[in-house]
Amino acid sequence: MTAEEYLALPELPSGRRQELIEGEVVVTDPTWLHGTVQGGLYVALWNWVHAAAGRGAVNCPIDVLIDGHNVFAPDVVWYRDGRVPGLHDPRPYAIPDLVAEVRSPSTWRFDIGVKKAAYERHGLRELWLADTAASVLLVFRRSAPERPDFDEALELARGEALRSPQLPGFELALDELFSGGGAEYA
Repeated sequence: MTAEEYLALPELPSGRRQELIEGEVVVTDPTWLHGTVQGGLYVALWNWVHAAAGRGAVNCPIDVLIDGHNVFAPDVVWYRDGRVPGLHDPRPYAIPDLVAEVRSPSTWRFDIGVKKAAYERHGLRELWLADTAASVLLVFRRSAPERPDFDEALELARGEALRSPQLPGFELALDELFSGGGAEYA
C-alpha cells in the first residue's frame, strides 16, 4: 500500500491505532503499561514546553509521513519552535525533531528495526525507545543536525535521568517514568 492509499483509509474506532510500515498496515491496541509510559513522556515534555516561550510543541500520536510507503504514528512527538505544524494543518505531518516510541509486544520489532532505520534515513534528530520490558530507555541522536546518521546511542536505566541537548533544562528521572505513578511494573 502507498502512503496516499493509507491516508485515504477511514479512521479506526477510538483507542485503536494504525500506521503504515513498509507498505503494510499495522494495527495496535495499546496496553495500560504502554499508555502509562507514553503519558509520562508526554507530560514531562509538555511541562518543559510550557515552562518558557520558544520551546516548540509536543503531541501524541499523529500521522507522520516518512516516505511513499511509510506513515508512522509515533507515541510522542516534539517539534522545535519554527517547525510546529499549524493547528488546522491536515495530516500527514512532517518528521518531528524528536520522537518517542513505547514498547508494545506487537510493534517493538518495528520500532527497534524498520522504523528506527527509516527515522534515521529521513533526518530525525533524536529517537527515544522506551523498553517497558527492561525498564530502559534507548536514545539515538545526531551530534549535529547535518550528521547523516545517529552517531550517539545511550541506554538509560532506573536511577538515571533523561536529558537532551535539544531540550535545555529538560530532565526526566527514569525511576519516575517506569514507576507508573507509584505502581511498580516488573
